[in-house]
Amino acid sequence: MLWTKERKRKEFSFKHRAMGNFGIVLLAALAFLGSSHADLVMNFYAKSCPKAEEIVLDFVKLHIPNAPSLAAALIRMHFHDCFVRGCDASLLLNSTTASGNQTEKVAAPNLTIRGFDFIDRVKSLVEAECPGTVSCADIIALVARDSIVTAGGPSWRVPTGRRDGLISNATEVLNNIPAPFNNFSTLQTKFANKGLDLKDLVLLSGAHTIGVAHCSSFSNRLYNFTGVGDEDPALDSEYAANLKARKCKTANDTTTIVEMDPGSSRTFDLDYYTLLTKRRGLFQSDAALTTSSTTKAYITQFLKGSLKDFYAEFALAMEKMGRVEVKTGSVGEIRKHCAVVNS
Repeated sequence: MLWTKERKRKEFSFKHRAMGNFGIVLLAALAFLGSSHADLVMNFYAKSCPKAEEIVLDFVKLHIPNAPSLAAALIRMHFHDCFVRGCDASLLLNSTTASGNQTEKVAAPNLTIRGFDFIDRVKSLVEAECPGTVSCADIIALVARDSIVTAGGPSWRVPTGRRDGLISNATEVLNNIPAPFNNFSTLQTKFANKGLDLKDLVLLSGAHTIGVAHCSSFSNRLYNFTGVGDEDPALDSEYAANLKARKCKTANDTTTIVEMDPGSSRTFDLDYYTLLTKRRGLFQSDAALTTSSTTKAYITQFLKGSLKDFYAEFALAMEKMGRVEVKTGSVGEIRKHCAVVNS
């Protein structure tokens, strides 16, 4: 009897230890499976394509100094891509005649996007080094950061491991991408839908400190704000008069471009926020940032702080945006050519 009890005790102990070991193995296996669908990580291509990020940076350093305005265009591309289906390079896909599908690229807000050829050239270099390894989505994110840094702006962490999406639909663009004519409520909703808060809204809008805009993006504020040939009272009247006299001379001008941060459009600084306090934000969406006590407080905070502090905050917002609805693990694919899904 005692022998039987002792034997049973030992058998139980053995089974318990075995189950414990099995549990550890199971947890390890689950952790491994989870990692294949995990979030982005720094240096994702360290083993699969160790020169990938260096190739991207070298190309950017070679070309952005000769075309500095592209830096603003490329960060805008990153922004527009992430706000529709997440940061998955769906913006890069061409419309296909066979399916009749109109992609994001041809939607109205994206018709003025520049830099597609730039991304294609980077992709071809990376493909030559490591075929089928580095996603177009990661290339957009890396190029955006490296371009801003090369142009003298802030840097931010770009964890990688994004996969490219298989779907791109023009009809999804207007409801997702914040527009120049959006009011505060609409902006708040569109950002919240992507997991971004009001601080992110103010910080990411700060990218308007560089780059240009077409008159058509804000001419209604000058000529027909409420549909009766009036001017937006939220826009400084002297600034509006100057724009009408020197830049957007007619209400239907679709070609003239205007600096979003006049006199400082190639310098990533705090001047954009100063303009907002003077009612000289170019877009209705810029002016909207001064209509909320919360966003006004952030504007004041950034202006009272140092440029270094702003850069640090901007970096966090950019990394956060770069994680929006990303595809990882086995979701999506690694496109061979950024404009078309793999056959």
